[in-house]
Amino acid sequence: MCESSRSGKAHGYVPKGLRKITSMITTSAQQLTAGQLTGQNTDHLVSHQQHLLHKDMQPAFAALQQAAQLAGFDLQLASAFRPFERQLLIWNNKFNGLRPLLDSNSQPLDASALSKLEKIEAILRWSALPGASRHHWGTDVDVYAKNCLPVNTSLQLEPWEYQTNGHQAEFNQWLSAHMGEYGFYLPYAEDKGGVALEPWHISYHPISQTLQQQLTLDLLYHTLSENDVAGKSQILKNLDSLYIRFITNVCEV
Repeated sequence: MCESSRSGKAHGYVPKGLRKITSMITTSAQQLTAGQLTGQNTDHLVSHQQHLLHKDMQPAFAALQQAAQLAGFDLQLASAFRPFERQLLIWNNKFNGLRPLLDSNSQPLDASALSKLEKIEAILRWSALPGASRHHWGTDVDVYAKNCLPVNTSLQLEPWEYQTNGHQAEFNQWLSAHMGEYGFYLPYAEDKGGVALEPWHISYHPISQTLQQQLTLDLLYHTLSENDVAGKSQILKNLDSLYIRFITNVCEV
């Protein structure tokens, strides 16, 4: 059970006032620069609780946090904007064996038994290519309920934590029912053969749907070509199929 952080409100409660505020938040189609789309420029972001969010997404996220609090959940950010350099470090460390590779069930893989392409595909199940992460946009965040996390337990961001009997299950049920009222959805709500199931990853659809279209294959190819990305030659050789399977292959709203 989650430690209560509410004052007499039911778990499904979403205040009408917040619904009205959210209905007034309108966002025109955003046009980000190549640097902003690929995590190399932060001019489109604002600070929120020691994280960076897209300036037009932040009000909706703050409203979602408020609603969660009233429903009994201390909704916090595990991850928000992630710069290109950070994504590059994650990628290179995984490709070079400095961080473990996991299979679809979050179990360790023997990287030495994989071809370069198999290694790339294994990494992409859980980590995006540098320049292709939705976290670069500031519209996508990883969330959890802090008051549902057991004492002396570290959040792993693994599916079991959000599923039945997991410590985030109760929060996940509330989030799934109400995030749409604030413009959010789960791009990885199911395993479509690309990125693995990520029930913690929510996206602000009014903006992210446009940005996904702006992140073209040509832009990504150019970005990867100019940077020291581990496995680059094999990535570029197979980028067309990787782009379709792991970047545009997301769930619909």
